Amino acid sequence: MSLKADFTAELVNTPPFSGGCVTVAAAEVGRRLTCELVALDTLACAFDWLALHDDKLSGLGVDRLKQIADALSRRLTYLLEPICPIEVDPQQCTVQLRSSPPQQGDDSTSYYELLVKRTGDVSLCRYRAKPGALRERVPAHVTREVVLRLADDLLASAA
Repeated sequence: MSLKADFTAELVNTPPFSGGCVTVAAAEVGRRLTCELVALDTLACAFDWLALHDDKLSGLGVDRLKQIADALSRRLTYLLEPICPIEVDPQQCTVQLRSSPPQQGDDSTSYYELLVKRTGDVSLCRYRAKPGALRERVPAHVTREVVLRLADDLLASAA
C-alpha cells in the first residue's frame, strides 16, 4: 500500500473520540506522515498538527524550499484562509507560511502556520493570538475529507 493509503486506513480505523489525543501515523522508508488528533467523529476531526517528514527534502537549499512553499500555497486553497509565504530564514533554512489574511474574531486573531524546513519536515498548525498575550496553538477543525486532502498535498510537495 502507499503511504497515503496507509494513513487513510489508520484514520478510518480510529474510533470516534473527544478529549485526549490520538496520533494517526503512517510510514515507509524515508517518509512519515503524522497527525495529532484531539477529536474525531464520523464527519470531522480536530487536529493539533499535521506533519510530513521526507528524507528527500532533507538538506535542500532555501530556494528549493521556497518553491515547495509556493506550490503548497497554490494547492491549499480550501482552508479557512488562504496561506502564503511570509518569511524565509536562510540561516535555519526554513520557509514560514501563514494565513493571509488571518481570521479576525471579536477578541482574537486565528491563522494557519505551515513550516517547510531543510530537516525534511513540513508541518501545519493553527494558532490564536489575543491582544497583549502570547499566541497559542489551537486545534484546526476540518472534515475527514479535508485532513486526507491535506495529507495528500503534503505528500505531493515532496514529490
